[in-house]
This record gives sequence, structure tokens and C-alpha cells, in this order.
Amino acid sequence: MNPIRSALARALLSPKPRPLRACHYAAATAGATQPESVAAEMVRYALGGARPGSAPDEAIRILEQGASNLQGGGEGCAEAVGMLMLAMSTLLYRSGRRQEAMEKLKATNQVAPAAFRVAAWEATMGLCMEVGQVINTSMSPDDLVDLSIKDDNIKWSDQGHLKCRVNAIRGLIALLNGETESAQLFFDGCKDLCAGVGNKQTENAVLSYGEYLHCVGDFPLATQMYERVMEALTTEDMSGNFLAACNMVPEEVSLGATCSYGQLLSHSGKFSEAEDYLTRALKKAEDQFGANHPKVGIILTCVARMYKLKAKAEGSSSIMVQEGLYRKALEVLRAPSINSEGVSKQMDWRDIISLARGEYAELLLIQSNRKAEGERMKEWAEHAWRNSRLTLAQALEFSGPSKPTVVDTRIGRVM
Repeated sequence: MNPIRSALARALLSPKPRPLRACHYAAATAGATQPESVAAEMVRYALGGARPGSAPDEAIRILEQGASNLQGGGEGCAEAVGMLMLAMSTLLYRSGRRQEAMEKLKATNQVAPAAFRVAAWEATMGLCMEVGQVINTSMSPDDLVDLSIKDDNIKWSDQGHLKCRVNAIRGLIALLNGETESAQLFFDGCKDLCAGVGNKQTENAVLSYGEYLHCVGDFPLATQMYERVMEALTTEDMSGNFLAACNMVPEEVSLGATCSYGQLLSHSGKFSEAEDYLTRALKKAEDQFGANHPKVGIILTCVARMYKLKAKAEGSSSIMVQEGLYRKALEVLRAPSINSEGVSKQMDWRDIISLARGEYAELLLIQSNRKAEGERMKEWAEHAWRNSRLTLAQALEFSGPSKPTVVDTRIGRVM
């Protein structure tokens, strides 16, 4: 029998439904209801058995059937439907069907309770940032989400954590747009909650706050945020977290915190420690997504940039190592050929591909017999670069403690 169908059958036949372990919504504090337990087991099997890039159709059909049966039911049914719909969007995202994932997130906003609507909006904004869509901080959650946060049925403490998540995404958008002062205002609205990661699914917000602090040069506090996220997600059961989707799920947040901390150590000149954390991030990405997934290419780019800083600081040379890393990163990112005509407007991972090509071009330009190749590559990278916060030249230069650039692996963007 299909494992997802088996899970559903076991859950429905069990007289005592298995309680959720580390479920991050209010109902879990009093024990999960039967519908929530059924949905939780279905989600665990669906997400646990799905490989990146594989077709999720059978799993999605089962989850859709479950959601259809639960809609309009009694206690716990609305939460169960929210779990199933977020899981469906994650399956679609992992199989490369980003637009369908966004449509499923939009549908979640129409049927699920407050916390799930916030999670759906958070994931939607994450996907918009990933594809390089021009968005601004006025793109707030829709009216349903705003009303949900203020709902009398939500405890005051939970309202605060939901608002923290919304403000952190707005802050991340502002940071991407180069609006540092606006970003500060948004993060000021949630930094007290970020100071204490608990069981309210705020790790995503804490990571975004840490990246803001990293970008503005507050390395000590950024370090605290990164370490807090890594510790929280090491001790928690991430398979029991149902209040996140797509590139904002705990596995992505854990990977992002590990990679960002490795970058911070590199910017601080602590190259041995930086290499250790970046290697951990690389292994996480390979284990979670496979060796040829674009997330692996993003981290390889960060590793290569670390070697660049190390060589500069130590007066040494690592040209061959850096070149090998950039070549592999661009291969995994499926970068277009520099000989192809034009630069596609819809190119995935544009920030990272342009950055990697720009860095690679610099390596070629210092070799007299490869300058022509380097010039072509540099021209391609400059033409492809679309980051509104800084020019490609600035991104290549800003890698020290005073003006660092940070790569966010969740969204594949440079900040």
C-alpha cells in the first residue's frame, strides 16, 4: 500500500490518535484533535518521502482528498486543512512548480485559520523574492490575514508572534530594496520577540533579523541571532512544524542560518571556523536537496567567496580552488552560456549566477592569457545583474566587516 494511504488508514483506525510532537500552534498546547493528528501523519509521510524534483502528484492527490473531507468539519478540522494545504504548496515548490505552489498558498488564505494564513503569506513573499519580483514593504498581508491577526480567538502572545513574522518579512523586503532605515523600523517592531526563540515558529524572523544586523555591521548581535536559530532548530523536531511552507520551512531556515553564520565568520577573518560552517551548510543542502540542486550552487558560491577573502587576507593564492568552485556552482545553478544571445528576464537565481560569474571573471582578468574570456564573462554578469540595493561592482567589493554582502540561501538573493 502507498505509504501515505497507509498513514491515513492507521490514523483513522486508531482509537487514540498519536499526539503531535512540537506542533507550533495553539491547539497543540492542549493536545491535538483527531483531524489534526490525521493531517499531521499524512504531512509527515508526504514530505518525508518526497525527493526534490520528483513528481508529487500522488501525494498531493491524497492530501487534497483529506482536505476536502475535512473542510467544514468540527474542532480541529480548519487547522488540519491548513496543514495539508501548506504541505501541498511545499511539495509543489520542491518539484519545481513554483507558480502552482503560489496558487496553493493563495487558496490557503481563503480557508485556513490565522496562523496558517500568516504562514501562507510569508511563503508567498519568500517565493516572490526568490524569483526577483519587484515588491515593496507596502505589500502587506491581505485583509484576511490582517483580520486574522486581530481575531479575538487568538491569544495576545500568539498575535505578537504572528505580527513579528509579518514585520520580519517586510524588513527583509526593505533590506533587499536597499531601504536600510525602513528595514530597521520593521525589525525594531519584532526584535524583542526575536531575542527569545521559543515554540512559536519565529526562527524565520530571527534569521531575517540576524541578516539585517549582519548587513549593517553589527556582527556580535548578528552572531547571537544566527546561533539562536541554529540551536533552536537543532533541538526541535522539525518534522512536527506545520506552520511554514516552501522556502520558509524549518529545514531551509536551518540551512540559511548555518550558511549566513559561515559568511559572517568569513567577513570577520575567522576562516577556519567559516570553512567549518560553510561545509556544514553544504552537507545539509546535499542531504536535503541532492548534490545537483541549485541550493548547493548557492553555497558553493559562498565557499568560493570565503576562499577569495582568505587569500586576500593572507596574501596567498587560491585561484584554482576558487575557479573550480565557481565552475561547479554555475553548472549546478544551470547558468546560461555567456555566448547565448541576450539575458533571459525570467532567469532563476539571477543574483547568485551574476555574482558567481562576476567573481569568476575577476579571476580570469588577472591571468594574461585569459583576459578576453574574463572580459566577456564580466560583461555578461554586469548585464544580468538586477539587484536594486547595490551594483555588481559593489557586491564584489563589499565582503569585509565594514560593508559585507550576505547571501540568503532561502531566497537565493544577495543583500
